[in-house]
Parts: sequence; C-alpha cells; structure tokens
Amino acid sequence: MALAQDAALMVAPVPSPIVVVGIGADGWDGLPLTSRTAIEHADVVFGSARQVAGVREHCTETRTWPSPLLPNLRPMLDACAGSRVCVLASGDPMFHGIGVSLAREFGADRLRVLPAPSSVSLACARLGWALHHTTTVSLVNNPAETVLPELADGRRILVLSQGASTPGEIAVTLSANGFGATEMTVLEQLGGPAERVVGGIARESTFEGVDPLNVVALQCVRDPDAPRHTRIPGLADSAYTGDGQMTKREVRALTLSALAPAPGELLWDIGGGSGTIAIEWMRTDGSCRAVTFENSQARREQIERNALNLGVPGLVVHGGAPESFAAVADTAPDAVFIGGGLTGADMLEACWGAVRTGGRMVANSVTAESDSLLLTAAAKYGGELRRFQIYRGEPLGAFTTWRPQLPVTQWSAVKR
Repeated sequence: MALAQDAALMVAPVPSPIVVVGIGADGWDGLPLTSRTAIEHADVVFGSARQVAGVREHCTETRTWPSPLLPNLRPMLDACAGSRVCVLASGDPMFHGIGVSLAREFGADRLRVLPAPSSVSLACARLGWALHHTTTVSLVNNPAETVLPELADGRRILVLSQGASTPGEIAVTLSANGFGATEMTVLEQLGGPAERVVGGIARESTFEGVDPLNVVALQCVRDPDAPRHTRIPGLADSAYTGDGQMTKREVRALTLSALAPAPGELLWDIGGGSGTIAIEWMRTDGSCRAVTFENSQARREQIERNALNLGVPGLVVHGGAPESFAAVADTAPDAVFIGGGLTGADMLEACWGAVRTGGRMVANSVTAESDSLLLTAAAKYGGELRRFQIYRGEPLGAFTTWRPQLPVTQWSAVKR
C-alpha cells in the first residue's frame, strides 16, 4: 500500500524548454533584449561556428554543430537534460531553419522560439517587393535545377543559397533553360555591417567572389523562343529525353487529371518509362512526392535525368514492381498509376493492396489483354472506365491529315 502511494506521488520530471534564438548577420548587436537575456542565462548555447563566434563572450558554454547535424541533434540535446539550453538559428528559425527540425523531433510545446527577421523579409525590404507575392525556393540542400518549375515570365523569385557558388549555378541553369535574360540580384550578409548588393543578367554574369551568406533575387525574363514548361500537366513530349517510352502529352494530361494530385501527396508510378507521370505529378506542387518503379536500368537512368532537367530531383526511382514495393512500404501512397506491366502476375492486386484507404488508382491500357484486366478490376473494385483516342494533325504532301494515336483504355477508382 505504501509503495503504491509513493508511486502515485512520483511525477515524471518536466523537460526543460529549448530556447531557439534567431540571429542575423549583425550578430549580438542586432539582438533584442529578450534574445540577449536568453543567451546569457543559458547553461549551453548551440549553433554554427559563425553564430557561436558572435555571442561567445556572453555565454557560459558554447557548442558547435557536427556534420551531419540531424542524426546528432537529439543525442546532443538529450545529453544536456536538466540544463538550460539555447539554440541559435539564422533569422527566423521556423523559415527553412533548425526550429522546424527541433519541433519535429521534440514537439512544439518543448520550444520557445524568439525569431529575428528572415533573409527573405530583409531581401523584400531592400528590393521593395511584396513578401506575400514573392515565391521562395531553397537550394540549401537542393541542386540549382530545383528552381525550374517556378520560372515564369515576369515572376519574382527569391532563392536561398547554399553558398558562394549558388548564384553562378543559378545563372547557368537559367541560361540553359530559356531564361537567360533574367535580372539577378545577389544580396550578401543581409542586415550586417558587410551587407552588399550585386546585380547582373543571368547569361552575362558568373557572380564570382560572392559572399557565402547570400540570397538571390530573380526578376524572370523568358526568352521569346523558349519552350513554356508550366506546372500544368501535359508538357511537350520534346521536354523529355530517352528512348521515347512515355505516356504521350495528351494522355498524360488526362491521366494526371484522373490521379488528381494535391499538395503533399505521394504517388507510386508503375512502369516509369521516361518518368513523365511522376515528374509532372511532382511539378504540380513543390510538396508533392513520387516513387517510380522501372525494370530497365537504362530507363531508370533516363528518369533521373529527366527529373533533374525538369526541376524535381527528389523523385525516387526503384526497380521493377511489385518486387520493389518492400523498399518503400513504410508509407502508403495516396495514388498509384500503372502505365506499364499491367499484365504482370498479381500487379493490379498488389497495387490495390498498397494504396491507402481513400486513395486513388489509375491504370492505362493499349492492348486487348490489358483491357480485359481493367474490365475485371472495374467489376471487382468499382470505379470508372474510359476510352479515348488522340488524333494529331500531320503533313500529307501539301495537305494536312489526322494521324491517330493508339486508343487508350483507362480505369480509375477510389479505394473505399
């Protein structure tokens, strides 16, 4: 009885809060009193070497982050249990910053965030741009091609750089993709005593000698003869390289419409070919994810090239289906598309079993054998059947004729 009473009185210790302080290029001098006090009262202050150097004389103890950071984040902070911990972050910790990782790892209730102006806020203030109308792209952990889906004539874009080489890489990427006349402005050390602004035209500039701490502003100008690659599905077939194994433009648009991507959703693309469906799924929104399955090593390589060239390097490519499903089975897809391999043993059943409840499944067929499988699937699982054929106008001597493409049968269903 006494033991039970003692156990009831025992209360688990409440973890000490993690104070996350945003700090700008102006260092200690730019911090408000609340942020300074948080740093001074902390037992341990974590940050990058640059951040720590600017506040060390005001701290009891400082520690710099190792590389890679994320695998070490929790162990390092857990080792400071019972201590007052402060973490330094660049600008606004919740804008592409370490605050996001801390909230994911420890929960928002554990954090006390004291933000400073973000680099994007400072850049818009210098440029006179409306922050709420300005698109932001992060290249901190992504290649320069990631900016491509956002490009449009007249659009304003702010790019978060990885380092000193990023502006030059952006200039090369813009010039190679029909936006060489874009006006680029590199804003260095924003808010600090060494702040500097450098401008130039993409195709005329290399941006050598740029400070590693920079943000790049783009005033997009499209070359008159450049192809228009918008986020709307149905890019020209010529946008893709490879052996021509792809869902053609018009059918692709109809297929993406049936798949109905929404921000943050995950697609499994079976029989990737050139990667067209998965790539255009991801281009609809920066948070859309996709995994494509393809038997051929050569085609897997062409999918990866196409994904990079069209600005979605995060596309995951695996071997054939369904044998490769186990590699990604930890997250059920929101949608599955079967564009190849439909007649494989148990392919339909494996895909239907993989998609989450409430998710969508779409399959296209161009053969009688595959058509019969789709009829069976519709009878078993429900959904809709469609059949369409595209005609393209092509020259016939001095005239124009209509060349028919292969007719396509499409089955689409929602898993209940």
